[in-house]
Amino acid sequence: MCGIVAACAGRNIRDILIAGLHTLEYRGYDSAGIALQQDGCLARRRTAGKVKDLEALLQSSPIDGHCGISHTRWATHGAPNTENAHPHTSSDQLALVHNGIIENHEELRQELEQSGSCFSSDTDTEVMVHLIAWLMESGLDLFAAVRQAVERLRGAFAIAVVSAAEAGVVVGARKGSPLVLGVGNGEHFLASDIYPLLGETDRFVFLQEGDVVRLDAQSYAVVDMNDQPVRRPVKQVDTRADAVQRGDYPHYMLKEIFEQPQAVAETLEGRLSANTVLPNIFGVGADDLLKQVRQIHIVACGTSYHAGLVARYQIEQLAGIPCQAEIASEYRYRRPVVPENTLFVAISQSGETADTLAALKHAKQAGYITTLAICNVAESSIVREAELVLMTRAGPEIGVASTKAFTTQLVALQLLMLELARLNGLDEAIYAKYVGDLNHLPELLNEALRLDGEFEALSAAFKDKNHALFLGRGSHYPIAMEGALKLKEISYIHAEAYAAGELKHGPLALVDAEMPVFAVAPNNTLLEKLISNIEEVNARGGELYVIADSEVLSSFQQRHGRVIGLDTGGPLLAPVVMTIPLQLLAYHVAVQRGTDVDQPRNLAKSVTVE
Repeated sequence: MCGIVAACAGRNIRDILIAGLHTLEYRGYDSAGIALQQDGCLARRRTAGKVKDLEALLQSSPIDGHCGISHTRWATHGAPNTENAHPHTSSDQLALVHNGIIENHEELRQELEQSGSCFSSDTDTEVMVHLIAWLMESGLDLFAAVRQAVERLRGAFAIAVVSAAEAGVVVGARKGSPLVLGVGNGEHFLASDIYPLLGETDRFVFLQEGDVVRLDAQSYAVVDMNDQPVRRPVKQVDTRADAVQRGDYPHYMLKEIFEQPQAVAETLEGRLSANTVLPNIFGVGADDLLKQVRQIHIVACGTSYHAGLVARYQIEQLAGIPCQAEIASEYRYRRPVVPENTLFVAISQSGETADTLAALKHAKQAGYITTLAICNVAESSIVREAELVLMTRAGPEIGVASTKAFTTQLVALQLLMLELARLNGLDEAIYAKYVGDLNHLPELLNEALRLDGEFEALSAAFKDKNHALFLGRGSHYPIAMEGALKLKEISYIHAEAYAAGELKHGPLALVDAEMPVFAVAPNNTLLEKLISNIEEVNARGGELYVIADSEVLSSFQQRHGRVIGLDTGGPLLAPVVMTIPLQLLAYHVAVQRGTDVDQPRNLAKSVTVE
């Protein structure tokens, strides 16, 4: 959510900051701004809209500088307009950008107003810049003032601050929102993640919870949450700058859909032999802990939650272990019962999802046998917080609507399921077959992608639709949920998913000739039940579309509407393979409707606030 880029260098950094903001556009935002130190003062430009609007403003009213901060804002407190855009300033002497939410901003605002501070926005962020300015008036330098200010803030934040009084200096701090330091040659950078800085450096310091950092062009210093100087390791990353470029694809989402066979192959690499899951892939000593697991709690948000729901079905069926999947924002505000020897699993693409991170922190004190993170970002907060980790290796995912992160999460959870099933006595022949099936999954995904043209043609029929229903049973009910989510978030068509057996309990009232209904039909023991539910839709004149395992195509008749077949590879792999057509459907419908596919309205990629 939101994006920060800051820099100190011996050269003009304006274009570096703007290029970095462009790279961060995937996170979702509604305004943009920049502040540079210039001739002993601060020069600021900001605007509602996109980074291209900020660029246009800078062309008509240019500023330059060697030290400064920039930001893309996703509105929480205050409307998305220029007055609420970052950076926020105090008396034109101090400028600050912020990701996150300050929970005690109202009481701080009242206190600062009584001390003479004048506010010009509706944001919680402006409280911080006036608080730091007030502390500097007492004689503190910028670094000391920020260190004292963060002690008074409740909530989640990553900030970057510059002062007209301290040329060439940026101060940053993080609590609950990510912030990384880029180490260059005679220059240093701050950003919300590594991607906007990959064109400038491949060396990074991943700041930890509570860190405050001071940087100039030649050096940097970090203090921890106890205000003690610390040396954080510098890590060299091998992610190339072109890994976050679209290439020849019209949208990041389509590129990432087509990257799924390779992403899944990399997630499996080094974790499977021809007939077994390799030992301790979840961490040193993990196998001994997994032997003791008697129950599982999976906690996640959004698309990751849907992956957890699929895993619940498969773990209970094959491993025979009770499994719950729960939305993190609900889990963290109740008192879950934790039976003895329960495994806690947190799933997150970014590793910074605020509700999932908070749930994980709670779980570490709640009596679980251990905690496991399934994540795509190696240096993220959730990865650092968990005791066991399995990285999904999806690579950078820029489109807001998650695609390859979801399928790699499903695969990671299947590795967990197979290991638990083996430890709980799954027949060796069945186990070996499922491992062999997983080894062939990338080929099946490539086959599924060949349906792209068919779904592009099909999408024209949905350009003017306003509603859609998705149906599934068993482990494909969550896949139907994921299909509905993808359609609604990028095409803005209202879409809902139902367990097909629930149709007659209410949703059937919605079905008429104007209601598209998509059913996911794998080759499993629930097929006949699903066909009965499809007949209910057919009898009410619904506009039917069935995505079916190619082995069961003969089970469907002309009255069942448009039936599209594909090879799913059997019950273990089918949820992963059947995700591909639903992603292609959502993508092409969104293109037909002319929406912003990669940056859908009101949404952000990494949800780092509640």
